[in-house]
Amino acid sequence: MAHKHLTLLAGCLFAALGSLAQQQLGQRSRVQSPVVHDDGTVTFNFFCPSAQQVSVRGDFEEIHSKTLPMTRQEGGVWTVTTDPLNPELYSYSLTVDGQRFIDPANSYVNRDISTLSNIFIVTNYADDRGHLYQVNNVPHGTLSRVWYDSPTLGQQRRMTVYLPAAYDGKKRFPAMYLLHGHGGDETSWGDLGRASQIMDNLIAEGKCVPMIVVMPNGNPTCNAAPGWWHEGMYTPDGNAFNRRGAKATMEESFMDIVRFVDSHYRTIAKRSARAVTGLSMGGGHTFGISRLYPDVFDYYGLQSAAARMQKNDAKFDEQMARLFASKPKLYWIAIGKEDFLMQMNNDLRTYLDAHQYPYEYYENDGGHIWRNWRIYLTLFAQKIFK
Repeated sequence: MAHKHLTLLAGCLFAALGSLAQQQLGQRSRVQSPVVHDDGTVTFNFFCPSAQQVSVRGDFEEIHSKTLPMTRQEGGVWTVTTDPLNPELYSYSLTVDGQRFIDPANSYVNRDISTLSNIFIVTNYADDRGHLYQVNNVPHGTLSRVWYDSPTLGQQRRMTVYLPAAYDGKKRFPAMYLLHGHGGDETSWGDLGRASQIMDNLIAEGKCVPMIVVMPNGNPTCNAAPGWWHEGMYTPDGNAFNRRGAKATMEESFMDIVRFVDSHYRTIAKRSARAVTGLSMGGGHTFGISRLYPDVFDYYGLQSAAARMQKNDAKFDEQMARLFASKPKLYWIAIGKEDFLMQMNNDLRTYLDAHQYPYEYYENDGGHIWRNWRIYLTLFAQKIFK
């Protein structure tokens, strides 16, 4: 059965893309896919005469993924057109006779843990989400992969650093530390979260302060993204090397990152010019960092946070009291109504309310998804350093 599917895919890809020699001569694929129309509808095309059943599955609805059956046209091209889609970045894949594939006609692919998906953007006007997530004709910041030393973890580790277009090595800038979730790494916010595009566009439109954005790897047992450190090309599964243990937690080692950034970049090295925010596991890291280092950051953003509370714990109560006695400028909680971590976040809000600790809360539709986290980054970036 596996051999049958591999033979089918090979035949479809050969038919769709032509031979290597033909590609080198500049021949184009027989089909274009996806085709984004002016009315917001999107047409998917897939050339595979031998296929029996083809469909597209993507995040075309606000909350749930949707599967669209494709229709075989004369000549072996399968096609389907969506209803009008709202401005957004969308992910999708093809299912061909029961097997999941990426679209061979679409070069734009993202990796989420071990899953590859194609992406496309729908935009209607200059202030919608699609416009914010795409590359526009504005001054561009620099996105770099940087290795740093973590004495606490005993490792050379990698992170991604965004420098705004105005960064010239002379002027100093505030820094936002942006943390990924479980299964992610230092590439997640740049690739899946469109962090550099969001920051470029917000800064160009005057909606947020130019800032440095630091995106570290939050896995203390992994030095870098899969394939980018000495463990080689292992299969990402979100739990790689956890059994070996780490010398310290991400929170305990976090000041190694701050010290490196302050010593290698033109930062404003004080509390009022530092923010930390993260999604899911990274939101949990933010929750812990806020308690360990209450005088280091002035802005905290918990996005769909795995904020595990330690109930009836005197040390936890003492940490929270110390944090809010320091009067941070912003303690922000954001989560979708369908997020499976909603109860955990409600418990945190109940605790904050009971102790009269000030915070801001944002709730929207949807669940534990990148669509929401891009929104939360966009909102948080506009609230800080002002």
